[in-house]
Amino acid sequence: MKDLIYIFGHKNPDTDSVCSAISLSYLKNIQGFNTEPRILSNINEETKYILKKFKFDIPHMLDDVKLQIKDVNYHKNFKVSLNESVYNAFLIMQQSDMSTIPVVDDKDNFMGVFAMKDIAKQVILGENIILKTNYQKILETIKGKEILKFEDEIEGEITNIDLRSTTFYSHNLLSEKTILIVGDRHSIIEDAINKKIKLLIITGGNKVKDEHLEIAKKNKVNIIYTNEETYKTLLTINFANFVSNYQYIHDLVTVSENTDVSDFNDIINKTRHSYYPVLNNNGKCLGLIKLSDLRDYNPKKVILVDHNEISQSVDGLEEAKILGIVDHHKLGTLGTMEPINFRSMIVGSTCTIIYELYKENKVKIPNNIASLLLAGIISDTLLLKSPTTTKDDEKALNDLAKITNIDTLKLATEMFKANDVVKSKTIKEIIAMDSKTFKIDKDTIVISQITTLNSKAILKQKGSYIKYLNKEAEANNYTTMVFIITDIFKNGSYILFNEKAKDIIEEAFGNSIEEGSFLEEVVSRKKQILPKIMNVLK
Repeated sequence: MKDLIYIFGHKNPDTDSVCSAISLSYLKNIQGFNTEPRILSNINEETKYILKKFKFDIPHMLDDVKLQIKDVNYHKNFKVSLNESVYNAFLIMQQSDMSTIPVVDDKDNFMGVFAMKDIAKQVILGENIILKTNYQKILETIKGKEILKFEDEIEGEITNIDLRSTTFYSHNLLSEKTILIVGDRHSIIEDAINKKIKLLIITGGNKVKDEHLEIAKKNKVNIIYTNEETYKTLLTINFANFVSNYQYIHDLVTVSENTDVSDFNDIINKTRHSYYPVLNNNGKCLGLIKLSDLRDYNPKKVILVDHNEISQSVDGLEEAKILGIVDHHKLGTLGTMEPINFRSMIVGSTCTIIYELYKENKVKIPNNIASLLLAGIISDTLLLKSPTTTKDDEKALNDLAKITNIDTLKLATEMFKANDVVKSKTIKEIIAMDSKTFKIDKDTIVISQITTLNSKAILKQKGSYIKYLNKEAEANNYTTMVFIITDIFKNGSYILFNEKAKDIIEEAFGNSIEEGSFLEEVVSRKKQILPKIMNVLK
């Protein structure tokens, strides 16, 4: 499957950014890409109204695009079951040039880690003479051949006969739980079969006599032949054990696949381990990550719409791979390591650019997508009344209106009424709905804007709004914080600002400017508000 690409607009998403993200995602998917539209925070009432009206789900939230463990090419699916043999666990580690492997149960729940040193310890100390495994794993481990098999699960005590027969008989070493490894000592083999031992392993290419074999069948004695010598078989038989029958480390620091790599580096610095099991949110083991794996990763892939300022974009953007930008704002602070597709036009709405992309790629616009693009243009150009409006916006709006048979004035009225949130939201929420931050050298400007048909309700609480602007500007060291209340039917905006910025606002808009003044024909933050403030600060 092709890599997923996230397409999203700026923080505090407006109708233009959301509609352009959804519409561009549809176009890209038609072209063979795998994309999803996302939002960076809650959408406003106007955008909710549009999505519901034209039957679109609200895009999922994208919290950040930071590099996570799941983006790293770690040793995925590198794990071993508790019911796997030590021998196979060793082979898996050897093939992967690893000395440690996560241990899981039959449902992939993480149980601990098994290491080469655990094998070495028990081999050197000879601690484990109990074999608990199954018949097939014994065959694999000692390169054996099945002769008689009556049980799949094999559990018993490993015994090798290095005594004279008379001494052996006197010690009475055999029982129904014995796993006997022996060569051509037929009298001992006969005694073992008669005592119904658990498993008889015949080494060195030797065979059981036919008459003894018949008794073994009656007594249901499991038998395996191997061409390996007795000494080598003794060395390797223990590796047929289930991993669960060996000692392994139960407690170890693990990491989630959703852990940020930056946070993982902090974990490494604190714990100083070389390997870390990787788990999903349900505790299932996904594999193992080692420090050198961090050099090989696949960053999240993104396309930005309606912005190109890093301060307005998703957290962790510097760790992602930007594939493209579609925007109608001035060039911002973003930089990329590689060339990208950057589409910028002097238009009033990003949706106008998306409309042009459909035409250029000769992709038919579905009615519902056309409706979104139309709504985005209406919202960002204030029904073509914004000074940012161009002939391209007018043509796009008229073309889309013909495709959809939508009365644009009626839709605009419905949209702006839907966005009347004065009664339902707090002052903080209203100001944050469409707020953008701009940097000019050491100065920070924040301009919030709302388009409403109920500006009187806001102006009645003018003092409370100014108090909030003062508090926020002081707390965050903003040079200027402005709140613009736009009424498109009056073709202008009311302005509120933090009191310390009064001199800047007066120089920008005239000495007669007071809190709540109406700025005639001023409706554009980008073209009429921001440039004037920037000119003063410069």
